[in-house]
Amino acid sequence: MRRKSLGRPYDDLNVTPLLDLAWVLLIVFIIMATATVQGITVDLPRASNAPRLAKPRTHAVSVTADGGVYLDTTAVTLTELETRLARLRALDPDVPIVVKGDASVRYDSVVQVLDVLKTVKITNVGLVTQRLVR
Repeated sequence: MRRKSLGRPYDDLNVTPLLDLAWVLLIVFIIMATATVQGITVDLPRASNAPRLAKPRTHAVSVTADGGVYLDTTAVTLTELETRLARLRALDPDVPIVVKGDASVRYDSVVQVLDVLKTVKITNVGLVTQRLVR
């Protein structure tokens, strides 16, 4: 019986490392796709036909039950909010903003935030609600 030559090149491809890479990329994609909008958790009002708003570059302005205002996860005053939103609009004139107002907050607090958005001339604005469960 004769032994095969050791200097001969392989004629098959080991795909195990490629499959490992594919799984890692799939997991990273799933994690990044679910973390689109950051913000503070608030009790949202319910709506029957709430549209899905999710863009990777979307920023959230949250108004908590005690009237606190947050841009993404940072607490801000209305003047700070105006400054930061103007900076975001300078980088991207069509920057999408979602407003998340707690269901128990005074209506005036959300209107003040909307006035700041109007002052900065941001027109791509959405109001976040929860779907009404029937």
